[in-house]
Amino acid sequence: MSSAQTHAEILSEAIQTLHGAWDAERALAALFGAGYRPADVAIGKKRARQVLRDLADAGAIVKVSERPVEYRRAGS
Repeated sequence: MSSAQTHAEILSEAIQTLHGAWDAERALAALFGAGYRPADVAIGKKRARQVLRDLADAGAIVKVSERPVEYRRAGS
């Protein structure tokens, strides 16, 4: 029996694979591609922003700009 990936695992894998700048919209698109279906776009973007902050707190990504908020893979 395999367990489903968490949103953080999905985004971390996408960021490692696809590189580049990540914002809430790109993160939501990656989550959507993995099967996440929020009740509406605003809820989805809020969830995506939270997962990005969590990944930054864990050191997997770093914030590169405040407005608009963007992240990149740590070490790149």
